[in-house]
Amino acid sequence: MAVNRKLTALEYTNADKININNDQEFRKIVGWLEQYKIKQAPNDVATILLNINSNDWNKAYEKYKNNLNCPQNLMRELDWIAGVAIKRTYSANKTKFNKNAVENLKATNVPNIVTDNPLDVLDFTTNEFVNGIKNLARILKVSPYPDPMVTLEACRKVIETKMHPAALANPKDFIIKGTPFPYHNADLGFDLGDVALNHAAKILRLLYIHDLRDLQTSANEVIVSVQNITANPKTDTKLGKVGR
Repeated sequence: MAVNRKLTALEYTNADKININNDQEFRKIVGWLEQYKIKQAPNDVATILLNINSNDWNKAYEKYKNNLNCPQNLMRELDWIAGVAIKRTYSANKTKFNKNAVENLKATNVPNIVTDNPLDVLDFTTNEFVNGIKNLARILKVSPYPDPMVTLEACRKVIETKMHPAALANPKDFIIKGTPFPYHNADLGFDLGDVALNHAAKILRLLYIHDLRDLQTSANEVIVSVQNITANPKTDTKLGKVGR
């Protein structure tokens, strides 16, 4: 399970043998994550979380989740909280982790490759890069995302679909026409208990269907290419025989 791997990375004792379905063990892990890794809860909440037998534990846990902005009705809350702990641990020890990573790379005797491609030496963490991505997104009318790499991926998709030579030569052929799909009124098939989450799930489903259609189109193109080869063989009539 993902939560086991995260707890192992956080150096939780016997992380590979935990049973998160056990209420006492679940409480113990939450208290440990807050005490040693996250360290964000108010003192009164943190005290109750560490007392796994407290009658107020569930109430304190609800406050704790709200403080961490944990999504409501999340199936794997412990996995999400462990993810928060990993982010906090990395942020608090970023210099140490980065230094160890560099030392590990040096220890592997990786050859020093000299490249003429400026993208290979681009620093994606600089303010210049981040601001450049924001400006590009503004020009392409792409909604920015907190992670500039996600924004860059969105820009890439826009450029691939709307700015290739065929689209620039005949833009009218690539402009989407028709009535927007009323996804708000679509039946999701299940209820997440929150209007915003239900809308997000509907959008994700539409994006998934869009990607699935692209995959089907690519598969059809492969099938047609293979059929063009197998269904049109070259025949040498000189090899044919009539009679015995």
